[in-house]
Amino acid sequence: MSQPEYYIGLMSGTSMDGVDAVLVDFSSGYPLLVYAHTEAIPEHLLKGLQRLCQPSTDEINRLGRIDRSVGLLFAKAVNQLLTHSGVSPSEVIAIGSHGQTVRHMPNLEVGFTLQIGDPNTIAVETGIDVIADFRRKDIALGGQGAPLVPAFHQQVFAKNDTSRVILNIGGIANITYLPGDSNQVLGFDTGPGNNLIDAFIQQVQQQPFDKDGKWAESGTSNPDLLKQLLSHAYFSLQYPKSTGRELFNQAWLEQQLSEFSHLDEEDIQSTLLDLTCHSIANDVTKLNPQGEMYVCGGGALNKALMRRLSLLLPGYKLATTTEIGVDPKWVEGIAFAWLAMRYEHHLPANLPAVTGARREAVLGGKFSAK
Repeated sequence: MSQPEYYIGLMSGTSMDGVDAVLVDFSSGYPLLVYAHTEAIPEHLLKGLQRLCQPSTDEINRLGRIDRSVGLLFAKAVNQLLTHSGVSPSEVIAIGSHGQTVRHMPNLEVGFTLQIGDPNTIAVETGIDVIADFRRKDIALGGQGAPLVPAFHQQVFAKNDTSRVILNIGGIANITYLPGDSNQVLGFDTGPGNNLIDAFIQQVQQQPFDKDGKWAESGTSNPDLLKQLLSHAYFSLQYPKSTGRELFNQAWLEQQLSEFSHLDEEDIQSTLLDLTCHSIANDVTKLNPQGEMYVCGGGALNKALMRRLSLLLPGYKLATTTEIGVDPKWVEGIAFAWLAMRYEHHLPANLPAVTGARREAVLGGKFSAK
């Protein structure tokens, strides 16, 4: 038996529905998921993060405090993971931490992206070296800094002579197009994933999310509202492109709904679900009208979303990533363990065709536990 090559991936996405921590063994050359744990985000911290995502006063003090608090939470997730898995910190080579995105503005004159969750705090509290800040090198090279997971998808999911789309539906939805020729990989954010459907049900019913899309299914989509939502300039942008809650948020949604206040709430929810499905399907069809699509992220568990997507993509065989060997819930966490492994081996981790960066680069910075 070869010695295990353990890395931990830490991920908290735009939907802020918890911190995913995964323990991955790379000794076989293929990422093997050993154990996974989700740490809930405490209510007060979640409120602080949501407030931080909206421009306001006294942001630097709030940012500094929350940066440390998120670091402590990420460390707690790691320590829980290790306790449950029975692996000691000394056996883990490094932690790859995505952090929590609080601003993603790659298209300004001087573009930037900002993820918080102090890696020094994580390193000190766990006793394990941390690789973090993966996105800013790509931005420095003129890229979008996102999405980063297509490089991982290419390594793990590509199949020669088979056209595959890997669709990750978190708060924002992103696709990786694997045309069966490794030189042609593409990837970009298609637009909203779960963030608007989650925001609307939270506002109206105080539910964290629409389980299986049942509430959306009880309504009827409004074609005029859908047309207006899809007229957002982002959907007609050429890739490389990336987005976040800076564009698609509650304030934007309220503005869009101002002329549709007569609609039933379940009809609005149904239309928002269609916005996610149509924006994904439109982009996928432009790339290739047929192939295989494997879905991961929280959206993979939404039965109504999966059903609507399959109707919009009749040329595609649609399944979750379980079918190709990886649990859809943990794909992004595993990807950040993989990014840490790439850093340790001095290997590039971005795809310039995806992010728009000038060249490939080793991503991230190392924060020693010593």
